[in-house]
Amino acid sequence: MEWLKISHLPAEEIKQRQNKVLENFMRHELPYSPFYRKLFEDHGIKFSDIKTTDDLQKVPFSSKADIAPTKEDSTRSRGFILAPDEKLIKKYASKIKLGRIIWGKITRQDVKKELEWEYKPIHIHFTTGRSALPIPFTYSARDIEMLREAGERLLDTAKISRSLVAINAFPYAPHLGFWQVYNALTKVGMTSVQTGGGKVMGTQKIMDATERLKAGHLVFLPGYGCHLMREAVKQKKDFSNLKVIISGGERASVGLKDKVKGHLYELGAKDVSFLSTYAFTEGKVAWIQCHERSGYHLYPDLEYVEVIDKDGKRVKDGESGELVYTSLGWRGSVVVRYRTGDMVEGIEYEPCPHCGKTVPRIKMDIQRNSEIKEFHLTKVKGELVNCNNFYPIMTSNSDIEEWQVEIRKKNNDPYEIDEIVVYIAAKEGVIFETMKQQLQKAIHDEVFITVEVIEKKLPELLQMLGMETELKEKRIIDNRPKDK
Repeated sequence: MEWLKISHLPAEEIKQRQNKVLENFMRHELPYSPFYRKLFEDHGIKFSDIKTTDDLQKVPFSSKADIAPTKEDSTRSRGFILAPDEKLIKKYASKIKLGRIIWGKITRQDVKKELEWEYKPIHIHFTTGRSALPIPFTYSARDIEMLREAGERLLDTAKISRSLVAINAFPYAPHLGFWQVYNALTKVGMTSVQTGGGKVMGTQKIMDATERLKAGHLVFLPGYGCHLMREAVKQKKDFSNLKVIISGGERASVGLKDKVKGHLYELGAKDVSFLSTYAFTEGKVAWIQCHERSGYHLYPDLEYVEVIDKDGKRVKDGESGELVYTSLGWRGSVVVRYRTGDMVEGIEYEPCPHCGKTVPRIKMDIQRNSEIKEFHLTKVKGELVNCNNFYPIMTSNSDIEEWQVEIRKKNNDPYEIDEIVVYIAAKEGVIFETMKQQLQKAIHDEVFITVEVIEKKLPELLQMLGMETELKEKRIIDNRPKDK
């Protein structure tokens, strides 16, 4: 596998390879994108001007605002799909590819088949679309092979044993999480159950399959995984064969990991690695930790990432800022200098101290823009509130089984003041009033707002969260009337 070589190359050689891939992509692939042809033309940039990753700084940023469909234009994302036609191929295709066509090395029918395999969109993923219309991102047949290859790399990085059974508990949907795991497991030939999550197969059957098949690997969304383990403890299931837990789709906080590991210990799994993944739809793959304290190992032949400050300038190696992503090895939908909105602690370039791989790694502490399902920052009573801050407070509290935050208008009156309500399902035996006071103080100290805390029974709160009916549980909801 080429990955085994790439992942241990010296940093300088990785950089040289990346520059070569980038230059080829800029000259012969990106010109097929309608959006980037116009962007480069509007800014007087030639595709041949971009030869190295440093040259990328000449290219303006793109963002979700450029690609997200609107009610007025629902097809904006098509501009990011590589769509070569005869005129563009003659102008931009590599000499090798053109030579095969011109000198009749392959028939016209073969040319059509090759072009369709490489460029024709055959598979689509969507963003979750909670704050806007879902964004479609396409894969060609070639891309599907790359998705499978990336899945094999992910499992290699996680040191997954192919002899053990895996349970994919991601929800079945046209989203990256489920399909990355499916392609990874089938690529390496692991025995696996693609459950479709609680909404499809159901939590009871997923627990039964994990126990009966003596599964060694389990993959899930963090919130659902915690729910799954809690239910398994109630039924005294035997999960003693579990070796590696992989979570994705959203951040798994330290508090949540501790809760899951506590449940696992009760289930007989006393030495389990809990590894997190990082991904976003526009990146087309997922990246994983090799160790619970490592960063997310990148694939430098498939993408280039950089980190910028608030002014859009690159930061020094290892410094924090916003993650910016550039496609390198992809067809279908591609993005260049794409602002993810995710804040990272930096990129590590020295060899990984845990596995020895030399590929760059995104440091594990990521403030994800998408962690807040419907908003990132919001004003409450005129004050700007970072709702991300609720996550570590709630998940680190061992007395809380489940929780949800609602932002609403007082008395449901659109002309009243804003208020925040925190719904809590407390652990059995916990004195709610005592916990309520402690929680209100913790939230006030961290978020600088006063909240109302209301107790709910666990079954009711699980239903409010949509734990087994939604793609992702609804942790924070904004029920204020929308501006017209």
